[in-house]
Amino acid sequence: MKVRAAVLRSPGTPPVVEEVELAEPRVGEILVRIEAAGVCHSDYHYMTGDLTAPLPLVLGHEGAGVVEAVGPQASGRISVGDRVALLWRPRCGSCEACLSGNPVLCELGKVQAATGGLPDGTSRLSLPDGGALHHLMGVSCFADHVVVNENAAVVVPDGVPAEIAAISACAVITGVGAVWNVVSHAAGRPLLVIGAGGVGLSAIMGAALTGAHPIIAIDIDDHKLELARDFGATVTVNSRQTDATAAVLAATDGRGVPWAIEAIGRPATLRQALDCTAAGGTVVAVGLGAVDTEFAVPLNQLVQRQKRVVGSLYGSSNPFIDLPRIFALYLAGRLPLGRLLGDRMPLTSVAEAYDRLVGGAVGRGILTP
Repeated sequence: MKVRAAVLRSPGTPPVVEEVELAEPRVGEILVRIEAAGVCHSDYHYMTGDLTAPLPLVLGHEGAGVVEAVGPQASGRISVGDRVALLWRPRCGSCEACLSGNPVLCELGKVQAATGGLPDGTSRLSLPDGGALHHLMGVSCFADHVVVNENAAVVVPDGVPAEIAAISACAVITGVGAVWNVVSHAAGRPLLVIGAGGVGLSAIMGAALTGAHPIIAIDIDDHKLELARDFGATVTVNSRQTDATAAVLAATDGRGVPWAIEAIGRPATLRQALDCTAAGGTVVAVGLGAVDTEFAVPLNQLVQRQKRVVGSLYGSSNPFIDLPRIFALYLAGRLPLGRLLGDRMPLTSVAEAYDRLVGGAVGRGILTP
């Protein structure tokens, strides 16, 4: 079938919405009509070349829509007409990571990354002339239709809008999940979040749910910090105007925080997070940078003060369990996810949407086919 999709042909050039070919779903796959797709910074890393993938490709990994067809030998877990949120990490169910309860590290992730295909390594996308066209993270939801593996979809309950489902499957589960699945014993203890974008704000919501106090947010944008306060931050610091490390220490009686979540992916802010942690404290890195990005860790802080730096991919989550919890909390009014939403724009405005993102737009932009 012919579909419209945002195609990235080379780094440094803006994506262009084109008509491309989409094959029918194969065994264990589903065809989804996209209703909403989130404008995430990870796609921008591929647009600039900071991260690499087989090109050309169709962008988009944070999406939700309605199932229109199911391939042969389906499991029965997903049916035509179901509303689903799409997952950008595969789940084979049989590798060591899946069996040990850490499916975000499923071995098929490497297959998707290396081939630009679905978990079987092949693409359902092609250019009109028959040329190769690749998937991004097995999703490619900057399109009006996608074919994905059925294990890359979670059914969305009634009452959850498509745009909420879309952002929940990436930004929200990454931020909230980092608190739920990595941070421990947070109730009544300080927690720091550096970066008040979609992921950072979600981490703040997760921290508020767990009873962390005080919740400290650092950013360079006062509008984002105001939103952070709405989500539960009790101390906000504009690091362009204030010595952020000193402010964190002042808010914690000079001790620092036991947990710091870094949601930007920059060496300077990772080092800042480490400097803000207390003895025995942990930095949780959730932001991505360029593929060769490194940051220096002061050895004596690590040893003498027993600090730790850990990574958290996709909130270290089990999406089949954690996403339904997120949806339930949203429906119960405990996660005000609607406040995360920013501009709604048509798919044809994808380049403008990313100009706004890098220009500091507040809230998660949404593209609608």
